[in-house]
Amino acid sequence: MGVKVDVLVPLIWYFLIIYVIGFYSLRYVSQARSREGKGFLVEFLTGDRNLGGFVLAMTLVATYLSAGSFIGGPGAAYTHGLAWVFLAMSQMPTGYFTLAVVGKKLAIISRKINAVTITDLLKERYESKLVVVLCSIAIIFFFTAAMTAQWIGAARLLEGAVGVPYLTALRFFAISVLIYTTIGGFRAVALTDALQGVVMTLGTAAVILAAVAAGGGVESLVQSLAAIDPGLISPYGPNPGFTTMAWVTSFWILVGFGVVGMPQVATRAMSYRDTGSLKRGIIFGTVVSMVLLLGMHLLGVFGRVLTPGIASGDLVVPTVITQLFPNWVAGLILAGPLAAVMSTVDSQLLLAVGAIVNDLYANLINPAIKRTAAFAFACTLAIGLVIYFWALNPPDLMVWLNLYAHAGIIATFLWPLILGIYWKEANAPGALASIVTGVGTYIWFNTDWIWPYGWARPFGLHVIVLPLVISLAAFVIVSRLTRKPSPEIIAKFWGI
Repeated sequence: MGVKVDVLVPLIWYFLIIYVIGFYSLRYVSQARSREGKGFLVEFLTGDRNLGGFVLAMTLVATYLSAGSFIGGPGAAYTHGLAWVFLAMSQMPTGYFTLAVVGKKLAIISRKINAVTITDLLKERYESKLVVVLCSIAIIFFFTAAMTAQWIGAARLLEGAVGVPYLTALRFFAISVLIYTTIGGFRAVALTDALQGVVMTLGTAAVILAAVAAGGGVESLVQSLAAIDPGLISPYGPNPGFTTMAWVTSFWILVGFGVVGMPQVATRAMSYRDTGSLKRGIIFGTVVSMVLLLGMHLLGVFGRVLTPGIASGDLVVPTVITQLFPNWVAGLILAGPLAAVMSTVDSQLLLAVGAIVNDLYANLINPAIKRTAAFAFACTLAIGLVIYFWALNPPDLMVWLNLYAHAGIIATFLWPLILGIYWKEANAPGALASIVTGVGTYIWFNTDWIWPYGWARPFGLHVIVLPLVISLAAFVIVSRLTRKPSPEIIAKFWGI
């Protein structure tokens, strides 16, 4: 299969627009260089806390809905049918839930203590260097795994749509993301997310309408799915043992409730301009999430009828799009799922860089750090190289790698963040107990050679549930048995 130049050209134009936004944001980063230290990091990692409602909504949605929602998710829907669509829709209220639960509280506290990352906030709340170290290591490790999944998804997309070899596509994507993230920082990420959110929404609407028309309507497509395998239209999927009621119900903890504790999502709540922006962000984010999630996952299921026999489910989106549209139109629409991947990767990359530069180096090693910009740029490139080498040997379905990293981050941050801002008795020993037990039991249950006794689904639930229950119990018990936070901390976070 040769390279489809007429598909590639619109994608190249899209990347050029992204570069322009990156260079536009460079002037803000350049101005912030004169501040150095924390002054530079406030701009580079939070965009000077100046996001409006629309940009807030789009950067939140675009950050969370990633290759898992646009490539891995539809790939899983291609395999498991409508059951996976039902599962995926539990993510719809994520933007509302996150901003409503922690949005205002995080914004107020982060401005008060000048926090530019979630770990910054946890450092002030618990006054523990060990909490900072553990959280930073978790961010670096799990986000590197998550970004590897995203890069794999983007390379798969370009491979399936344009016809370029996987490694060529991987290199092209890696260079593009590293350039505009490095030169523009958070402001470039937020502005490109706004553009990418619009592109994702319009592209999703166009492709699902075309897929329904090509299949003769929804009823015809569902009947065709039933003819292939009745399990494809069952709420339990082709394999009833895979999507049990207990597992499906508990899956929402991973992709719904638990998202509140994800640093890349919570950081958005630290970066909006005012309360009006927060309210508009909640409304826009919820509506856009519904359109994107339903459209892309239905496309994956309908692809089973429209393009049967695909070697890997991760290729269903580019395959269907290039089949339904002329090549140049397909190139424009494919910018949508590609945008989803890019907008997630750049946010995760900034957080991983922040964990090294701000959380570990500036907070613990050298508080008087000077050459902040050069160090941040070097770390960005170094992490990019690590991800590139990890992505050289991709798995068949990247959704599982993405969900693994997703759950690991939640096991680390959920309780220290939520209890830290809402429970006055939460203390450093409790937070440490929560992190160690949460991450430790999560890895334990996911590692076959450590725990080969069928506990990948403890009590039939998703694997994340039991680690979160254990870590919550550890947090509460240890906090109750140890010294309460100092009056200074209470005054700092509650103003009393």
